[in-house]
Amino acid sequence: MTQGAGQGPEAERTATLRDFRVPAYVHETGPYVRSIHPGDVVPPAEEAYPEGYTPTQRDLPVINRGDTVQVPVEPAPAAAPAPQPASGPGPLYVVGDVHGYLDELVAALQEQGLIDASGQWCAGTTRLWFLGDFTDRGPDGIGVIDLVMRLSAEAAAAGGYCKALMGNHELLLLGAKRFGDTPVNSGAGTATFQAAWLLNGGQKTDMDRLQDHHLQWMARLDAVEEVDGYLLLHSDTTAYLDYGDSIEAVNDTVRETLTRNDADEVWDLFRKFTKRFSFRDEGGADAVRSLLDTYGGTRVVHGHSPIPYLLGEVGSEDGEESSGPVVEGPHIYADGLAIAMDGGVTMAGKLLVQQLPLDS
Repeated sequence: MTQGAGQGPEAERTATLRDFRVPAYVHETGPYVRSIHPGDVVPPAEEAYPEGYTPTQRDLPVINRGDTVQVPVEPAPAAAPAPQPASGPGPLYVVGDVHGYLDELVAALQEQGLIDASGQWCAGTTRLWFLGDFTDRGPDGIGVIDLVMRLSAEAAAAGGYCKALMGNHELLLLGAKRFGDTPVNSGAGTATFQAAWLLNGGQKTDMDRLQDHHLQWMARLDAVEEVDGYLLLHSDTTAYLDYGDSIEAVNDTVRETLTRNDADEVWDLFRKFTKRFSFRDEGGADAVRSLLDTYGGTRVVHGHSPIPYLLGEVGSEDGEESSGPVVEGPHIYADGLAIAMDGGVTMAGKLLVQQLPLDS
């Protein structure tokens, strides 16, 4: 990772494995075992519980691909296709943050019977929603976007659908491509999208392969949707309320902001989408209710904040070694009103693909 012009002092330090503790464990997920994973790190204790994150500071652990050993992940054996109802819409699935981990995504989709051994849609009328953050930190964000775009066409042809929401890292990549080192008013001095993108895991290979159709696809993504009583959004924040009092209004406002192509406006949008933990602590259930009362639904389903952080399983305040994040499935919290779907794939967690409703 090299420093570009105007990145600011916060981006000068290259992240290496020496910056983080490597957990002394091998994490087993599904039908394969990963070790020396590019995300197999936890932050130092003083960074373990990031509160009030701003986009000019590093958020979650960032690993330079050149500092790690890349270990191929064997795809899961193809499962039986997702069960189809006798009539009406097909089953509903949601996918948490992918962050460029294409092999893990393919394995998880195969395990659920949504794609076959050749990576083609085989789930008929199933409805599949991605909750955003396709790129950055992992090795192949553009490959992830290409897969999601292809599955969208294949699912539609089969009578189902594959759709995606806007995450903060889509906004970050769009901003880095459009505005580069153009200074923006961050509220804490001068910042740039390029610096923030590199600081938060931007991969040069993704930028090199980014094409106009990828940019157009990302810029048209919705920010919020309601399906079967589930309010789907990327970030666990109430900042969505700043953009409209209906789902349609929020989505229109986000798209219009991107269309105006004003660096400061897009930065403010990105900054608000980076907020997290609104549903976690005291008053969290009320925060969820404020969204549900405004936009509809009976439960919020989100990504963005890794479940190990929500559970306090990453690091410790007294500096003791952590046994590492253990994620088996979604995390239900905030009086049962919120379902977290970011299993922490960037930190040796699990890339979650989950059918709704949950069994419990």
